[in-house]
Amino acid sequence: MIKQVRFTKKQRVVDELVHRIESGLLADGHLLPGEDQLAQELRVSHSTLRAALTELERRKYIATRTEGGAIVTYDGITLDQHNGWTQALANTGARIHTELLRLEAIERPDLLHQFGLSQFVMLERRRRRDDGTAISLERSLMPATGGLEGLPRVGLIDDSLTITLAAYGFVGDRGDQWIGAEPLNEEDALLLGRPAGTVFLKALRTTYDRHGRFMELVESWLDPVHFRMYHSFGTPT
Repeated sequence: MIKQVRFTKKQRVVDELVHRIESGLLADGHLLPGEDQLAQELRVSHSTLRAALTELERRKYIATRTEGGAIVTYDGITLDQHNGWTQALANTGARIHTELLRLEAIERPDLLHQFGLSQFVMLERRRRRDDGTAISLERSLMPATGGLEGLPRVGLIDDSLTITLAAYGFVGDRGDQWIGAEPLNEEDALLLGRPAGTVFLKALRTTYDRHGRFMELVESWLDPVHFRMYHSFGTPT
């Protein structure tokens, strides 16, 4: 009987957290509340909670945050890119204004071999400081499937791409990101208000959801005056 009760409580916690994740209440990249708070909120013991979290991690609904690795900073403050650039920048306290430049359906036959599709929804956004200086330009490509094909008509939910993707069942699980320094071409330089050839940081990130589906390809141009890449290594003493 004790084992049955413990299993039932664990399953209840698993089901509740899965519901929150899949409904978008816990968007990709959001940190779970602390263990004490979560155990109290769900009215279970710490051991039951840990067993539930282990099950969620096994099923790839959550991932343990690890130390080290390369991260991007804005004015020396680390950015949690799992929440998207808008939320990450807002969390720094910086007064950044995001402008939606384009949200439209496009064809990219050149990506058919890589992602298995050529129809995408493209989102283009520019971010400015209070003084009007453009600090970043972002282009996101998403599959024109699973309801996302309607985004050019209905728009984003709460102006958040992360929340919108989660609402359509796309929750990031894995991917990769490349960061380098490249000169701006004429089109991007015009949008950023800089001379062509100005060197910006370029970040290219590909994300897949926990079902292995492609969900986003993001190209970001970042002002190196404010953005830096930080890398930690070794064991803190």
